[in-house]
Amino acid sequence: MLTREDDIDVHALRRQGWTITGIARHLGRDRKTIRTYLAGDREAGVRARTIEGPFEVFAPYCAQRLTDDPHLWASALFDELRDLGYLGSYPTMTRQIRTRALRPACENCRPATGRPIAVIDHPPGEETQWDWVELPDPPDGWGWGAHAHLLVGALSHSGAWRGLLCESEDQAHLIDGLDRVARALGGLTRDWRFERMATVISPGTGRVSASFAGVAKHYGVVVRPCPPRRGNRKGVVEKANHVAAQRFWRTLSDDVSVEEAQARLDTWCARRADARKRSTPTGKTTVGALAAAERLGPVPAPFPATLSVERTVSAQALVSFRGNRYSVPLELTGAQVSVVLHLGSTTIDIATTPGPAVGARGGIVMARHRLATTGAGAMIRDDGHVIALARAAMAAATSAGPHRGKVRRPPSRAALVAAAALVAPTGTETGGAPTAGVVIDLAIYAAAAAGRNTLPPR
Repeated sequence: MLTREDDIDVHALRRQGWTITGIARHLGRDRKTIRTYLAGDREAGVRARTIEGPFEVFAPYCAQRLTDDPHLWASALFDELRDLGYLGSYPTMTRQIRTRALRPACENCRPATGRPIAVIDHPPGEETQWDWVELPDPPDGWGWGAHAHLLVGALSHSGAWRGLLCESEDQAHLIDGLDRVARALGGLTRDWRFERMATVISPGTGRVSASFAGVAKHYGVVVRPCPPRRGNRKGVVEKANHVAAQRFWRTLSDDVSVEEAQARLDTWCARRADARKRSTPTGKTTVGALAAAERLGPVPAPFPATLSVERTVSAQALVSFRGNRYSVPLELTGAQVSVVLHLGSTTIDIATTPGPAVGARGGIVMARHRLATTGAGAMIRDDGHVIALARAAMAAATSAGPHRGKVRRPPSRAALVAAAALVAPTGTETGGAPTAGVVIDLAIYAAAAAGRNTLPPR
C-alpha cells in the first residue's frame, strides 16, 4: 500500500517522463504496485482486502431489504442477519451500510435543507406570514411559567415584521395578537399564511377550523395553510423568528416588565428591522420604505373574542393587567380571579375563578372597570373598594409600640397569691384539705418479730 505522499511522487515522476521501472527502483516498490496506482485501480491510504469480509455475502440481502423498506431500523435488520448466520457486530453492520450507501433516500421524508430553492415572487400587499415563537425562561416577575410566546407577523413582499408577547397560544390570544400586529404593520394583506397550528388549521383535515372561519370572514382575508415540510414557503417569518430570538430576547434583562419588553421590541423593529437595505429595480431602498408602499387594506374593529387570564389579588386588593392595576372587593385578597376582556370593548370584568359551583363558562363578576391604556401604569379603583379597604386598615392599626425584649418584669401580686395557693402547708394535702395524724406504734413491730429470733427445735 502506498501512502498519499508516495502516490503524489509516483504521479509527479511519471509526468516528468520516468519509467515505471525507474519509479519502482527509486521508491523501493514493486513495479506491479506502481502500475496499479498509476492506472487508478487502487486508492492511496486504503489497504486492498485480500480476503472476503464477513459482510460481503450479506450485502445483497441488506440492499434488497432497505430498498423495499427505507425506514427499516438497523437493529431489526441486524436481528434478521443474526438469524441468517451473520457473526459480525452491530457497529460493523451499520458502518458497512453507510459506506456502501445501501439505504436509499426517501424523498417524502427528506428535509428542506439541501433541496433546490426557488425565489417566490410576492406582489405588494399580497401576503402576511404568521408564526408562534416559544421563548424560554421569561423573567420571574412576569409569572408566565417556563415559556413566553411571541406572535410574529411578517409582510412577504417587503420583509417588515412586528411581534406581540403573549402568555398563551390559545385562540383568544391569537386573535388579539393578529389584530394588534396587523395594525402595527399598517393594515391587512389579501392572504394570511399560517403554519399548521391547531387554533387555525384542523389537524385531521388540513382545512381551516370552524372556530377560525368566522375570524377570517371578519377581517376579509384568505387563509393559506403552509404545505407540510415546506419551511422555505414561509421563510420571511422564519427569519424574523430567528432574529427576534437572538437579537431581542437573548439580550433582554431580568428586571423589565412585560409592557417594557413589548415597547423595546416595537422600538427595535422600527429602528433596526425597518432600516435594512433592499435592492429594487429602481435602486436601493429600505424595508420600511417598501412596507410603506405596500397596498394594505384597513383593519376593521377587533373580532369579538373573549380573552381570559388568571391573576392573584394583591394585599391591596388590586389585580394587575397589561401594565395597569384594578381594584376588587377586599374579601378577594390573595384569591385567584379571572380577568375577562371582550376584544373591542372599553371595559374589563374581574370574576371569580370558574369552578363546579358556578359552571365551566365563568365565575361571578365581582368588579367591572374601564380599560386603561396598555402600559400606562394607571390604578383604577372603585370608591366602595377604597372605603372598605381604608376601614379594614384603620381597624387593624394600633398606636401602641412594640414590646421591648430586654426588660425586668418580676412576678406580680396576683401571681404571688396564685403561687401561695399551690404550696401545701404542713399537715395538709395540696389544696388545704386536713390529713389524719400519723401514729408510730413499736408494739406492732415487736409482735411481728416475735419468735423469729430463735431457731426452731430439732
